[in-house]
Amino acid sequence: MSSIEGSAIKKVVVACDAGMGSSVLLTSQLSKSLSPHGVAVEHAPVDRIPEGADVVLCHTGLVDRARKRAPDTVVIAFQMFMGDPAFARLEQAVRDGSTLAE
Repeated sequence: MSSIEGSAIKKVVVACDAGMGSSVLLTSQLSKSLSPHGVAVEHAPVDRIPEGADVVLCHTGLVDRARKRAPDTVVIAFQMFMGDPAFARLEQAVRDGSTLAE
């Protein structure tokens, strides 16, 4: 199980499969909540996760592909694009510097 300290998170990538609106909307919302803490949030296809990501967020069905593409990066799975507890865990870790684990 990989983990990262919230204070070390500077780049989050929301990885998707089809590039539909839900993941783009999620990226925008997370960017608004995390940018005051110095965290950049990007959107990318799961098979093209960029270098330098500290955390990758993706739907549970894409976790294996995300881990294969970014094996040394913390990959956090979510089930719902809106209101999933994974997003609150990420935001809290960034805010208070606590450990975020897969």
